[in-house]
Amino acid sequence: MEESNRSVSVLTWEQVSRLHEVLTEVVPVHGRGNFPTLEVQLSDIVARVRSRLELSDIRVKDIRLNGSTASHVLVQDIGWSYKDLDVIFRVDLPTEAEFRLVKDVVLGILLDFLPEGVNKDKITPMTLKEVYIQKLVKVNTEQDRWSLISLSNNNGRNVELKFVDSIRRQFEFSVDSFQILLDSVLSHYERAQSPMSQACHPTVSGESMYGDFDAALHHLRSKLIATKRPEEIRGGGLLKYCNLLVRDFQPADQEEFKALERYMCSRFFIDFPDIGEQQRKVEAYLQSHFIGEDKSKYEYLQILRKVVNESTVCLMGHERRQTLHLLSVMAVRVLAELSAIPDASCVTCYYQPAPYVRDHNFSNYYVANQNIPTWLPCN
Repeated sequence: MEESNRSVSVLTWEQVSRLHEVLTEVVPVHGRGNFPTLEVQLSDIVARVRSRLELSDIRVKDIRLNGSTASHVLVQDIGWSYKDLDVIFRVDLPTEAEFRLVKDVVLGILLDFLPEGVNKDKITPMTLKEVYIQKLVKVNTEQDRWSLISLSNNNGRNVELKFVDSIRRQFEFSVDSFQILLDSVLSHYERAQSPMSQACHPTVSGESMYGDFDAALHHLRSKLIATKRPEEIRGGGLLKYCNLLVRDFQPADQEEFKALERYMCSRFFIDFPDIGEQQRKVEAYLQSHFIGEDKSKYEYLQILRKVVNESTVCLMGHERRQTLHLLSVMAVRVLAELSAIPDASCVTCYYQPAPYVRDHNFSNYYVANQNIPTWLPCN
């Protein structure tokens, strides 16, 4: 395969079949308060967004399925369930007007999915944003121009529509570097007279932003962690790395990743220097990536604490201890939620909590120790 094509591969029928299941599955978009739940198919909402953007003179270069869902399509049953339905629209966003237009198009399409009988005339775009949007992000710098609109799902399966003009880095590790081009599938849905089958299905291509599709696919199947240009990975890379570890992925090169762990810890504390920011970031990550996986959540916090303890070299001693205390107390809470402790008010935590932690559900008996925390029933 030529160097220029090493990043691209054609999907098999089995993979196309899984892609079809993802695109046609009915996904609920949950509204806040008394607003009704919207029932959407990914293929439907994506096609509507493309059509209305182009009617508004925003050309869509291509549409791609991204992230854990793309990994699921390529390799099934790798130890994680895909969460967000992450779709990338490659567009030009030269001015603020295009950013506003993209947001208005998505909010307008939500009206299409409201049940019959709902008076749509009285529902404003601001109301739709408050009720159905989980996240609304805009990044507009010299190197990064993109926006993200995330539609709420109470089970963690948000529909994430990302509109990208430019972005410096689209992956952290090889196993999350895949993007599947959807244009041929969407065209098939528009013109097909019969259901998709092995005898009648479009040619679908996938691309690895890692650069070598076959190598990245081998890493995914073998549950190996590898990356390129680690200096570009931002602070959230540490959280993703520990998520892979808790799902039995292992570094492809142990020595290389010992150095990378130190880098990722340093970058995490650069991006989130305040203890409150660290708490919010970790809690948000747990909420979005471990819904229905409380046991894995507890194991994740243990792994994250271990990596921070062993690989952090950029902090003063008291700052490092403060972060370790935070992770210890978060783990105690998760353990209590697992009902492993019948009475969470009667717990001895062999770890000194950070002074900002205030939770009357836990005992005030704490003993400082530098090991992984141990919990024992009170006498």
